Amino acid sequence: MKLATFLLDGQRRVGALTERGLAVLDTPPGADLGELLRQGASLATLQALAQRSHQTVDPDAVTLLAPAAQPAKIICVGLNYADHTKESPYEQPDYPTLFLRATTSLTAHGAAIERPLASDSLDFEGEMVVVLGQGGRHIPKERALDCVFGYAVGNEVSVREYQFKSPQWTVGKNFDGTGAWGPYLVTADDLPAGGAGLKIETRLNGQTVQSSNTAEMIHDVASVIATVSEAMTLQPGDIIFSGTPAGVGLGRTPKLYMHAGDVVEVEIERIGLLRNTIRDEQRA
Repeated sequence: MKLATFLLDGQRRVGALTERGLAVLDTPPGADLGELLRQGASLATLQALAQRSHQTVDPDAVTLLAPAAQPAKIICVGLNYADHTKESPYEQPDYPTLFLRATTSLTAHGAAIERPLASDSLDFEGEMVVVLGQGGRHIPKERALDCVFGYAVGNEVSVREYQFKSPQWTVGKNFDGTGAWGPYLVTADDLPAGGAGLKIETRLNGQTVQSSNTAEMIHDVASVIATVSEAMTLQPGDIIFSGTPAGVGLGRTPKLYMHAGDVVEVEIERIGLLRNTIRDEQRA
C-alpha cells in the first residue's frame, strides 16, 4: 500500500493511493502518518480505513507533504555504501556511522530546498528512508524487520563546508529544510525484506549522478535497527535515512554542487520519485 500525507482544505490528511486517486482516510484532521503510527495504527487498520473511504482526490491537485512532519527521532547512517566511502575523505569503519537530524531540517516532495547564504556547497545524497511502526530497546537483528512499517525515498542533502568544519557532522546535516523525503510511504509488505535489491538513482537536471542498488548497503536495515536499539529506545514513527551510494558532488572533480534553478530527483524502484527544486536563501 502507498500512503501519503497531504493538504486538503488547509488541513493535513492521510490517504492511500488507489487507481481512482488518493483515498482520504477517516482519521483526525491535522494528523499525519507519523502521528497515526505513534498512536498505534497498524497496517490492517489503515487498510480497513482505505477500503471504507468514500472520498478520493487527485494527487496532482493537492500539496503532498512529508509523510511525517515531526518524527521523534531522525537517525542517519553515513558511509553505508563502500563506493561512497572511497570517494569520501574517510576510511571504511566497522561500526555504523550514525548521526541525528532535527525535525526542522526536513522537507517534502515538491518543496524548494534552499542553498544557504552561509555556503555554496549544497550536495545531493539519494537514500532510502525506513519508517518504523514498532519500537523497543535491544531489538534482536532477527526480529528487527518486524519493526519496519514502510519505506520512502529520501534526499539527505548536505552543506559540505559545514559538515567538515569539525569532526562531527551535525551543522552540515541540519540546515533548515534540506532533508527531503516522500512523497509516498510504501508499506513493507509490498517490498522485499529490508527494502533490499532495489535500484536507487539520483538525477540532477536530468543527468544521472548516482546509480546503485540498496543491496549494496554495508549495514542492512535489520542490522542498523538492532545496533541503534542497543543505545536508545526506538519508537513508532521514527525514521532512518539509510545511507547514500557513490556519485555525490563532493567526490567529483570538479565538485558538482547544486545551485538555484536546479532540479534534483531521487528515484527508488517500487517506492517512487522524489523531486525538489533549488533556490537561494533570501536575506530577511
